Amino acid sequence: MPKLERITINPAVMGGKPCLRGLRVTVGTIVGLMAVGKTRDEILRLYPYLENGDIDEAMAYAAWRVEEQEVAVA
Repeated sequence: MPKLERITINPAVMGGKPCLRGLRVTVGTIVGLMAVGKTRDEILRLYPYLENGDIDEAMAYAAWRVEEQEVAVA
């Protein structure tokens, strides 16, 4: 996994989903917004407490997770 300092996972925040800097903004929210065509500037206007680096790390984390493979253990 790449070194990601802005991604936090806390069972008490958003049900343990990966979030940005402990805020109630999930990686999935950012990826979803990008997927429907929102620009970085639009996302930063929607969430003014986020930074460009947050979006970078959300996308990096999502890319890393997509590449993971699950192996069944007997």
